[in-house]
Parts: sequence; C-alpha cells; structure tokens
Amino acid sequence: MKKMVGGIGGAMIVGLTVLLVGMQVHAEPTRATMPDIDRLVHYTTVTRGEVTEHIMTTREAIEAVRRGEPIPNGTHVALVDYRGGKVFRYFIMEKGENWGEDYAENRRTADWQFQWFKPDGSINEAENTARCQSCHMSRSDRDFLYTFNDMRRFEFE
Repeated sequence: MKKMVGGIGGAMIVGLTVLLVGMQVHAEPTRATMPDIDRLVHYTTVTRGEVTEHIMTTREAIEAVRRGEPIPNGTHVALVDYRGGKVFRYFIMEKGENWGEDYAENRRTADWQFQWFKPDGSINEAENTARCQSCHMSRSDRDFLYTFNDMRRFEFE
C-alpha cells in the first residue's frame, strides 16, 4: 500500500487533490464595483427562511424597465443579505458597455458582471461569481434579473 501511495498512484491522488482544491470557490476578478448603497432605491424584499434580502437599484434603471427600455450601462443592482438583523454580505450586479465580451459566449449575461462583497465593502474572496452568472443566465428574457417584474411594478413614493 505504501508503495502505491508513494508511486504513480500517489502522485495522481496528490495532483487530483491539488486540482480539486484549486477549483473550490474563489471570487474571480470582475468589473463590478461596490456602489453607494444609500443612493439606491429599495424596490423589493425577498425572505428565504432566516435570510432577508433587500434588492436595490437606481431610479434610472427602474424607470427604464417601466418604459420597456434597456437598463442603462453603469447600473448597479444590489442584493443586501441580512441575517440576524445585520448585513451578512452584498451581491452586486453591474452593467457596463461591452462587458459581456470579457467572457466566452456560453458564459455571457449580456453586459452584466457580478461580485460578492463583505459588510465592510471589500470583495468576498470566498464567493463564486461564476455560479451566480450561470444561474442568472436562465433569466435572459428578463435582463438577467430575478426581480425584473418587481422592478417593473415598483411605484415611487
């Protein structure tokens, strides 16, 4: 048994382990930035068990959706994830001109890019933005947003 672990079989196991560890969750660099949350409009709230998510964006984005126009470049959509009454993390989508070209065709969500941030506003390196991008691809008919219809129905006070 020791010979097997020390020989080719062992090298294969070590190599596979290194490969799998390297594939674990890591934030990839994106162009998405942390917006000034206080300047965004809170247009809906989603509750999932103990998690409360406040979803926010710009007034201009909401108005564009309500008029049936594309969401403008430069728009941030923020999901503020609260747990135990405190901000746990931020999920940010940001749209920029030709940002989709940063990815292979099979990974594009138009010109949206994604990033997770910690409560202090720093990038959360432990989150997997590729997973978010993959999931949001199913919403291509709604500008890649799960809350597109909430945005469309939102009434300003």
